[in-house]
Amino acid sequence: MATIGSFTRTQDNTLVGRINTLTIQTRATLVPIPMRTNDNAPHYRIVTPKGVELGAAWMKTSDMGNEYLSVQLDDPSFTSTIYASLVEVEGERELQLLWSRPRRD
Repeated sequence: MATIGSFTRTQDNTLVGRINTLTIQTRATLVPIPMRTNDNAPHYRIVTPKGVELGAAWMKTSDMGNEYLSVQLDDPSFTSTIYASLVEVEGERELQLLWSRPRRD
């Protein structure tokens, strides 16, 4: 897994930080969506300081009972959508945005 970003949580449950890939280096904010339209709607929108929407995130729980955010990022410069996880790392104050390429067997 590669770390492509790090975020900290603010008092209003917004997550602020940076996303760094080969084609994107930007500050980003995960803004909570208070009124979701259905159960499949995302919990957060991911936006840049200029208001460009980069993706969305859904709250999930791992098999071990740990909460995390399942993140989808997309940009015209990407060959396909990036799927990542925003997780709390034990002993760290920041949450890490982790990406890994799906295995093709």
